[in-house]
Amino acid sequence: MIYKEFQELKLSALGLGCMRFPLIGGKEEQIDEEKAAQIVEQAFAQGINYFDTAWGYHGGNSETVMGKLLEKYPRENFFLASKFPGYDLDNMPKVEEIFKKQLEKCRVGYFDFYLFHNVCEMNIDAYLDERYGIDKYLMKQKENGRIRHLGFSAHGNVDVMKRFLERYGDHMEFCQLQINYIDWNFQEAKKKVELLNEYKSPVWVMEPLRGGKLAKVPEETKEKLKALRPEESDPAWAFRFLQSLPEVKMILSGMSSLEQLKENAEIFAEEKPLDDEEMKALLEIGDRLINGVPCTECRYCTSHCPNEIDIPAMLKLYNEHVFTGGGFLAPMTVQALPEGKRPGACIGCRSCEAVCPQQIKISEVLADFAEKLV
Repeated sequence: MIYKEFQELKLSALGLGCMRFPLIGGKEEQIDEEKAAQIVEQAFAQGINYFDTAWGYHGGNSETVMGKLLEKYPRENFFLASKFPGYDLDNMPKVEEIFKKQLEKCRVGYFDFYLFHNVCEMNIDAYLDERYGIDKYLMKQKENGRIRHLGFSAHGNVDVMKRFLERYGDHMEFCQLQINYIDWNFQEAKKKVELLNEYKSPVWVMEPLRGGKLAKVPEETKEKLKALRPEESDPAWAFRFLQSLPEVKMILSGMSSLEQLKENAEIFAEEKPLDDEEMKALLEIGDRLINGVPCTECRYCTSHCPNEIDIPAMLKLYNEHVFTGGGFLAPMTVQALPEGKRPGACIGCRSCEAVCPQQIKISEVLADFAEKLV
């Protein structure tokens, strides 16, 4: 197992994300604890020492199960991370209540790592609102030893991250981002990493396989990758990409079987970063895997929209939603907008289409987007 230095700690480069454990009867909240215990045991055997859970994972049961499973291991042998669930605005006034409950559920006296969860368009105002005192409470827990290292995870855009960092950047020791060779450009992960570099913030990675989409790529893509490195598997390419980013200290993977865990751990037996030619080829492959609406963000359309909808932003979210097959990111971002700025606010006047260089049928795309979000 590769290990990365973070301050005084030695972290396994691969961490176990605790949101995709085997289930009983296909029900998200019913974790198969026997199989989960086998995965955790195998993780330790493979040298993994970092475990990432959260309040909302598995319908609120991930923290409880991890508390049971980790209790039999010496506390100094693992690093445990959890998060304040700011993705639900109803939780904002409850930081003390929730944090104490999390320690109880996880059966620990402290968290090695604790995060503001999912900083995004929907909750940035609330996270910055001093009435809730979230930052003050979490900093106090760090002072009294119940949080060893404080950071944040983000699904929001670059501007949202800037706002958060301008307020709390001096106190944030790391940031967890969705990074993979598709989202390097598609979700502007590159720009987000560059922003974090300005704050000298180490990077934690979530969704390295893009929800499993990069664990088995199309046959045409597979052939191109094999031509570059015949020995690498599809998942290995995704992990080698991340091993090539010097800012990355932790790569989290939600491994739901012993087979996945063993395969991933084997990849992390050694680092094999990409050379410049391989990196260029892989990013080009990632861009081609999207196949979305071909918006170039020229913004001619926005000057002709009577409702002043941010059409390029909506088309980008539409591509994300279609590529992911649903998911939470697009609905979450759209929900944060005023009603009059959402896809459903399009009146179908087609003024935007008259000036679109790509000849995109924007009104039809926005109508389809609005329907998909219902």
